[in-house]
Amino acid sequence: MFCTACGHQNNADANYCAKCGAYLVAEQHTETIPVPLPGVGRDPDSNVPVEPSGGQGAALVIRSGGGRAGERFRLLDTTTIGRSPTSDIFLDDVTVSREHAVVYNDTSSVRLEDRASLNGTFVNHERVDKQALTDGDELQIGKYKLTYLAE
Repeated sequence: MFCTACGHQNNADANYCAKCGAYLVAEQHTETIPVPLPGVGRDPDSNVPVEPSGGQGAALVIRSGGGRAGERFRLLDTTTIGRSPTSDIFLDDVTVSREHAVVYNDTSSVRLEDRASLNGTFVNHERVDKQALTDGDELQIGKYKLTYLAE
């Protein structure tokens, strides 16, 4: 069953979307609905996508956790990660803080910063507060494992 709010495909027996938490309507629609691409980003004052100015191909890929393996998120100039549905990368699990971490992407580097999360943010199995990311780094945020891809 697809969520009408975000387009995420959920299990047929789900009542709420695993990605955005919206109530799932059991009706089947034959019409095409617009679906936002995960990780493209948004301007809070409009629905216009925001493209990153640096590191065009940088992305995070979920490797395990929450049944979402394989989801890919392009990294914007500033990409928020957390349990809040307003996060750019929404990770719905109690082990993830509402505002868990932020990734900054500019022309010179991609940096991860923990936002004083309760369970911490890990890069290559080490807890970090701030860390520059390199291609192939493994991030752990709560029960989710993600891989950073530079291009």
